Amino acid sequence: MSEHPISRFPVPAIADLPEDIRARVLTVQEKSGFVPNVFLALAYRPDEFRAFFAYHDALMEKPGGLSKAEREMIVVATSSANQCQYCVVAHGAILRIRAKNPLIADQIAANWRKSDITPRQRAMLEYAMKVALSAHTLDEADRTALERHGFAEADIWDIAAIAAFFGMSNRLANAMALRPNDAFFAMGRQFQEQSG
Repeated sequence: MSEHPISRFPVPAIADLPEDIRARVLTVQEKSGFVPNVFLALAYRPDEFRAFFAYHDALMEKPGGLSKAEREMIVVATSSANQCQYCVVAHGAILRIRAKNPLIADQIAANWRKSDITPRQRAMLEYAMKVALSAHTLDEADRTALERHGFAEADIWDIAAIAAFFGMSNRLANAMALRPNDAFFAMGRQFQEQSG
């Protein structure tokens, strides 16, 4: 367990949280075996906690043309560009698990252009990075490039919304000096033995 503070701002005790937030935190703890620091740090502002996780879940947990692993690829790539240690580490762990690939998160965080991804995923990340870093330059050619790879209108919205939402999240995490849980670093890193 790290002895470093998880945020520059006050972090409330779980027992002091509003009932709905405490219930969510305890559910996450039961599922993962620990409480991700983002839950505790954002609980400092309960209304914003609720709004943040409602939009997070709407983007990241729904069915659609993007797999859950692809959604996490967007988070890792854009968070790396925004130098958000918390999101790269935490969502990198989730990506490794969802993709069942212990290498992919590090590859994408270091240089997504050289990572072992499909041409479709490369086009997705190209668009997401443009949203994250230079959205004012987006034009129809960017959209057409995605359509050529089979992305539907709803998928293009999702790519943009995930990149934009995590741009906000990255900036807030950096302002808080939000520290990743030590547990994230090891998650999903073991190769699965192949049978037969």
